[in-house]
Amino acid sequence: MNLFLLRHASAGTRRANPLLDVKRPIDKDGKKHSLCLAQVLNNMQIVFDLVVSSPLKRSLQTAQLVATETGYEQNVLISNALAPSATFSQFQRMLRECEGHENILIVGHNPNITTFLSQLIAPTAMPGESPEIARVRMRKGSLARLNYQRGPATLQWLLDPRMVRGLYTTSIKSSRRKTSRK
Repeated sequence: MNLFLLRHASAGTRRANPLLDVKRPIDKDGKKHSLCLAQVLNNMQIVFDLVVSSPLKRSLQTAQLVATETGYEQNVLISNALAPSATFSQFQRMLRECEGHENILIVGHNPNITTFLSQLIAPTAMPGESPEIARVRMRKGSLARLNYQRGPATLQWLLDPRMVRGLYTTSIKSSRRKTSRK
């Protein structure tokens, strides 16, 4: 199974009131980044079998934009296992429920998505062993691809928002032919 872990796109400033923060949408930069990321994924010929999102508005919007632009035609599945208050055991339970799918896009929040990524690639040690800690930094809009079978997952690649912008600009073809004026 290929897991694509995506931290939601830019959503502006965090609101002090947690009830209002749940409804905070992605901003203009977040929409632009989501569309650029979808274009990059299209150029990489990545197609999703399942898209799962946190119930918070900014994650759901990011998931819907990327899913729609990559040709995903089903509804985005909403899971509380990706909410900011979710635990790793809830996340693992959600992964077990998604086992029949090949390419899964999972959209969530920090610090959960980064913690889940770290625990997938370097699971906590058994009692009596020294724990391994995988430190991964996921900025808003970062996408990680994992190969997840049995045992620890393998991190295939991690796309930072800056990398996405670079890949997007190189993937766009100019509509006008370049000519020299010598």
